[in-house]
Amino acid sequence: MDAIKERLNAIPSHMDYKGQKLAEQIFQIIIIVFAVVGFAWGYVCEQFVQTVYILVAGFILSCLLTLPPWPIYRRHPLPWQKPRDDSKEIPQKESKKAGGKKKEKSK
Repeated sequence: MDAIKERLNAIPSHMDYKGQKLAEQIFQIIIIVFAVVGFAWGYVCEQFVQTVYILVAGFILSCLLTLPPWPIYRRHPLPWQKPRDDSKEIPQKESKKAGGKKKEKSK
């Protein structure tokens, strides 16, 4: 069971921001191209079901190309900051009294 967890954790499951943008553009292009081709083919055949089949095929293809985090979508990783050492942390200033409410004048 541990071997399965290790294998699953070794699979990269992230995309960078530029990769997400590229995946979205590829998805939209594939859907639009398959919709136009499907509409034209359905019009020629005079069967709307052909349009739907072609559009579903384009959707499946676009999902296979864009949903998994392929290496093409991980080319621009974010430069993360190095973790701070807690022993060198600067003490924070004491905050004002809790509540922060002003005292009301008694009449």
